[in-house]
Amino acid sequence: MKMWFSLLVLITLSLLTSCAQMNPHPMDMTQAIQNAKTPTDHTALAKHYEDAAKELQSKVQEHKKRLQEYESNTSHFGRQALALQTHCRNLINAYEQAVKANMDMADSHRKMAAEIK
Repeated sequence: MKMWFSLLVLITLSLLTSCAQMNPHPMDMTQAIQNAKTPTDHTALAKHYEDAAKELQSKVQEHKKRLQEYESNTSHFGRQALALQTHCRNLINAYEQAVKANMDMADSHRKMAAEIK
């Protein structure tokens, strides 16, 4: 029983740490967007959004692996298996939407850079 509880605590902590918000925007994005006037500025913003999308995509892959583990070992995770699967699916969906939003912003800034040239 203690082993199962320890495993559950470990899984919960790993999920919480993986969901901990890292600062994806180390620069002041509002200021950077307002000050973007040159193609170089917009290209830098596009690269920033693409980098953020890549980080988020790696989180998608990480959670897809976890979801596979939860689905293939449902008996191992007991009653928590369905909750863990649902949680992973929700995170995957949220991260995929964030990837799309970041890539859309990157495309938008690339277009702005091309229009200024």
